[in-house]
Amino acid sequence: MFWRGVWGYLPAQIVQGVVGFLAIIVFTRLLSAEEFGRYALAFSIFSLTHVVVFTWLEAAMARFWATETTPEGMAAHFVSLYRAAFVLTAGFVPLAALLVWVWPMDAALKTAVAVGLAGIPIRCLTKLGQERRRAAGEVTSAARLDMFVAIGGLVAGVVLAIAGAGSAAPLAGLLIAPLLALPFVLPGEVRLGRSGRLEPARLLRYARYGFPIAAGLILSLVLASTDRFLLAAFIDEAAVGAYHAGYSIANRTLDVLFIWLGAAGTPALIMALERGGADRLRVAAREQGAIFILVGLPAAVGVALVATPLSELLIGEDLRGAVSEVTPWIALSALLSGLCSYYFGQAFVLSHRTGLLLVTVGVPAIANVMLNLVLIPRFGVLGAAWSTAASFAIGLVASIILGRGPLAMPVPWTAIGRCGLACGVMTLAVLALPSPGGVAELGLHASVGGLVYAAAVVMLNAAGVRDLARRMIGERRQRRAAS
Repeated sequence: MFWRGVWGYLPAQIVQGVVGFLAIIVFTRLLSAEEFGRYALAFSIFSLTHVVVFTWLEAAMARFWATETTPEGMAAHFVSLYRAAFVLTAGFVPLAALLVWVWPMDAALKTAVAVGLAGIPIRCLTKLGQERRRAAGEVTSAARLDMFVAIGGLVAGVVLAIAGAGSAAPLAGLLIAPLLALPFVLPGEVRLGRSGRLEPARLLRYARYGFPIAAGLILSLVLASTDRFLLAAFIDEAAVGAYHAGYSIANRTLDVLFIWLGAAGTPALIMALERGGADRLRVAAREQGAIFILVGLPAAVGVALVATPLSELLIGEDLRGAVSEVTPWIALSALLSGLCSYYFGQAFVLSHRTGLLLVTVGVPAIANVMLNLVLIPRFGVLGAAWSTAASFAIGLVASIILGRGPLAMPVPWTAIGRCGLACGVMTLAVLALPSPGGVAELGLHASVGGLVYAAAVVMLNAAGVRDLARRMIGERRQRRAAS
């Protein structure tokens, strides 16, 4: 199931990566530094609010689908989740409108926040359908929905930005795309629960499972967003825009990779545990951990090595200066965050010990605030980047320590050592190359670095790539012989 998801979700993640970089390129040019900074603040509020109100439903859809074995149970699963979503939406919309109306902020920021909040319930309903497809192994359907929302959101946002919508334009795109997808998603999902009965006890169980996950994500967003608000308080909105642009380059690159692997990996781990027990889970987790290191580590090192030409290509001139400084540190932060959220944190999800997620992100969130208060006034955007990297390192250590137990995710030490050595060889090769600047430097360094890393991991059999290749070739031959 894991490898079917890996290959099946690859097109969607390629689209996500391209859309993410295009969004940076376009919006840092169509919006002023101040407008981009307001967008960054509004996006942080949008993300935080979505997690607070609706994420527990999405988490329950993903985790409990595989546990239902009867038609009656499956129908109750759907009707309980969707009715809860509709009730929450009915309360959320007027409350959000009231808060935006009374909040004393400038009109441009208020508009951006209002547009972002309006899109949250729509995105939740679309996300529920996507999580159901992932849990059920409907890879193609889930991937197509993901691609439609990503591309549609970018196109709508760009059109509105050109029309002069300012900082609200990207957030309006995030509202319009899922709204267009909803008529094709929602009727079929609601139909799955038509014969079911709302079960309050079931919802309570889902809430006990999902709210700690939501709270953990809230603290993760604090880790990722506090620096922006403090930069706005200590410096100005232009500094927020510069930091957000650099953060987007590095974090988007790594995030796409981890979301890709996580989209395939999490359902596979749940299925391995529910259908094969702890022994089968450990085998699946060991393989996934090695693949996460094989892909994530060189991506972080590579982004750090090409930070300067990448910023020259992607970022508008007003924001370009500080971006190349913070990008390597954000790449490190994104690697640590991805390993924590999409691999080591699965120990708490699989064992239903989601309350421990609060500890693994609470301590680093507090550390992040304290470090930002100390470092931002002295070092500006670079101090914010240092604070983020240190905080995510604390979170990763906490996840590994607290995740020990019968369902602990194994630490892939061998893969870390061999992939780290391969990254060292790649770094030496890239540093020995000339630096002509711009697109030429980016293309030269990225291509040579990628080829050197690929050759090194094959020679070292890092993450068992040679063994994996032989196994997959053998399985393909067996399928051909059987047919």
